[in-house]
Amino acid sequence: MKAIKMNNGVEIPVLGFGTYQITDFQEAEAAVLAALQAGYRHIDTAQSYMNEEAVGRGLAKSGIPREELFVTTKIWVENVSYEGVKTSFQQSLDRLKLEYIDLLLLHQPYNDVYGAWRAMEELLAENKVRSIGISNFAVDRAVDLAEFNEVTPQINQLEINPFHQQTRNIQALREENILPEAWAPFAEGKNDIFKNEVLVGIGQKYHKSVAQVIIRWLIEQDIVVLAKSVKPERMAENLDVFDFSLTDEDKQAIAALDAGESQFFSHADPAMIKWMASRKLDI
Repeated sequence: MKAIKMNNGVEIPVLGFGTYQITDFQEAEAAVLAALQAGYRHIDTAQSYMNEEAVGRGLAKSGIPREELFVTTKIWVENVSYEGVKTSFQQSLDRLKLEYIDLLLLHQPYNDVYGAWRAMEELLAENKVRSIGISNFAVDRAVDLAEFNEVTPQINQLEINPFHQQTRNIQALREENILPEAWAPFAEGKNDIFKNEVLVGIGQKYHKSVAQVIIRWLIEQDIVVLAKSVKPERMAENLDVFDFSLTDEDKQAIAALDAGESQFFSHADPAMIKWMASRKLDI
C-alpha cells in the first residue's frame, strides 16, 4: 500500500476504509474486520458515526499488530473545546480499546476551535495521538489555525470527488504543507456517478470500475482517499487500483466534470451550523 508522509513525518496509507453510516454494531464490526482482511490498514471513524466501539472490536478481532494499523477518529462539534476534547478523546480511546490514535481530527470548523486545538497539541505532546488535523475547514480557517498555533494541521479532510474537485483549495492547502484527504470520493452515488459516461468510458479502457477510476484519479494527485463499502468484494475491488495509470487525456476529461460546488451542503450555511450545534451525541 502506498503511503504519504505528512508534515510531521508520520506516514498515512493513501487509501483508507471509511465507516460513515455503518451504525449497526454487528455490521460495523464485520465491515472493519472484512476490510482489514481484504488488505486495508487505514480505518476512519468518528464520534458522530456512533460506531467507535464496533470499530474497536473489528480491529481487535483482526489480530493485526497495532503498529501496522492507522486509525483516525474525529471530535464532534459539541466536544470542540479544551475540556471537551480532553474528556471526549479519552472516551473515544476507551471505546476503540486503543492506547493511542494515529490521527485525531476536529470534525467540523465550529465551536471553540482554538481551545480544542490547544488540547489536541497537548495530546500530541503526550503521545496519545501521532497526528492532528481538521475536517471540512475552509482554507482561510486552516491557515489561521496554522499561523496562530504551534502545530500546523497535518491533514484537512474534505469532500473531494469528480463533481466537486476543489482544485484551488487543494493547491492552497499544499502551499501550507497540509495534506488533503477526500471523503465522499464517489459523491455517495449522486448524479448517477457510477453511470457517468466519461468515467465508465475511462474504466472500460483499463477494465476497471468507475469507483476504481475515481480512487486512482485521487491517488495520482497524492490525495488520501476514504472508500466505504460493506461488501467484501467491493472492498477488494477498491484496493485493486495500483496496476494502471490515467493518461493526461483521462485527467482532462475528469476535470471537465467539475461542477464547482458541494454535492451535499455548504459549511457556510447558517442553518447547517445551527443543526450541527443542536446535534448531541448519545454515546
